Amino acid sequence: MAPRQYQYVGPADIRDSALASSPAGTPIRCVDDLSAWIASRSSDTEPDGSLIATFTVDVGGTLLLAPRRSEHVACAGGGPVLSAGEITFSDGDVSEITNQSTRFCPEPESWPTVATALDAIPVDRPDDFTTRVVFRLCPACNERDIVKDGWFVCDLCGADLPENWNLPTAQRGT
Repeated sequence: MAPRQYQYVGPADIRDSALASSPAGTPIRCVDDLSAWIASRSSDTEPDGSLIATFTVDVGGTLLLAPRRSEHVACAGGGPVLSAGEITFSDGDVSEITNQSTRFCPEPESWPTVATALDAIPVDRPDDFTTRVVFRLCPACNERDIVKDGWFVCDLCGADLPENWNLPTAQRGT
């Protein structure tokens, strides 16, 4: 079965602004690509020497990187993704990675596509997202929610959230 493709589910004005003002993420297909990208961001390192970035995995399975706090939709070049989140590099390896992207809301189950993209480089990585974020769409108020501690209740209106992932997906092959 083909992996799920996640579409952008954020506000149109943020998408349009991000696409107009930010380049698409840099494709990372090999260690040289990754090393060059990390070197180009040397001024963005944390005090401990690590580098945190925005990532997406495009529908072709390629890892795309953009500076931290970049909009995921800009990193993805406006298209659907197989996963999205934040990634931390320490000494060139992945030390932390999360599926936290409130603009695509990928499931934790999108991990295999991320693992495949990282293994293709190849780069040392964790065995799963180091932080797994669960997203739901509130059927009552249409708010995107992050489920914490198994509490399936909308933060905005208090309605019950569905236990199964329920955000819009992109059509496969688009």
